Amino acid sequence: MSIAVTALFTPKEGAFDQVVGALRPAIAEVHQEPGCLLYAIHESPDGQILMIEKWESAELLDEHEAGAAVKRLNTALKGLLQKPVEVTRLKALPAGNPSQGEL
Repeated sequence: MSIAVTALFTPKEGAFDQVVGALRPAIAEVHQEPGCLLYAIHESPDGQILMIEKWESAELLDEHEAGAAVKRLNTALKGLLQKPVEVTRLKALPAGNPSQGEL
């Protein structure tokens, strides 16, 4: 069963572009990881960055979280965030059309 994840990044004042700059190479790298179905960032109106992820399984997500790409990203983000990244694993509650009713 696939698993969805959100990761909320809160850049320090004036560091938005630097955070995006740190995320972009990580995204390209993670897209090549086994099990990655979606790994994308979106800007919210309040200046936060929301990453939305989808993984084939919790086991492959666990491997990603312990992997080199995440370690490099955490290093690149040092000093750029107001607070730690808020990561939430989500369990789908499918409804309606199967292709539209869950991530």
